Amino acid sequence: MSMSLVTLSSVTKKFVMAFAGIFLMVFLVVHLAINLCLLRNDGGEWFNAAAHFMGTNYVVKVFEIVLMTGFLIHIFFGILLQIQNWMARPVRYMVTNKTTTPFLSKYMIYTGGIVFIFLIIHFMNFYFREIGLVANDVTMGEGEPNFYQVTINLFSNTTYSILYIVLIATLGFHLNHAFQAAFQSLGLNHPKYTPCIKGFSTVYSIIIAVGFCIIPIFFMFFK
Repeated sequence: MSMSLVTLSSVTKKFVMAFAGIFLMVFLVVHLAINLCLLRNDGGEWFNAAAHFMGTNYVVKVFEIVLMTGFLIHIFFGILLQIQNWMARPVRYMVTNKTTTPFLSKYMIYTGGIVFIFLIIHFMNFYFREIGLVANDVTMGEGEPNFYQVTINLFSNTTYSILYIVLIATLGFHLNHAFQAAFQSLGLNHPKYTPCIKGFSTVYSIIIAVGFCIIPIFFMFFK
């Protein structure tokens, strides 16, 4: 990142971070829809077809670059803003006054760090395998990764499945506040529709978290 990004105002950083976050939240809906194909009793035909399309379509490849950029921007500005907040209050008071700050907002940097760990694990298992940075031990024709079998192998490991569920649950908590914070950063904060945004963010985060958690539970107990 260039020095000009570091010197942007806090308002601008929050604005850019909000847009990147909303973009990533839209992507999660698409990603969940594709992953739910794993629940079909078709030997992974639909899921592998979707993975093949995403791995070979040039439009999707361009989108992957945009997506990766979105991740980097969101992470970079999130860390930068948190550091600035810490530097603005270098001394912690002996007595902490009660505040109206939402509980989850105080721990966004920590839930975000856990989500980042999840992303690294996920990229190593899937995206890096797709682009050849990780050896493909399970392949289909012409050396193409069989991501359906890769997923089965991963979720057959109870430890991995439990870790996945814990990390996804953390993602859900992160999304719940992040969605509200994004709209607030964009100036969409009004008594009339703020409750609707809060309600939608709660429903959205639950659907995303439960949707992704259903998959390892399915493979652990029903497959």
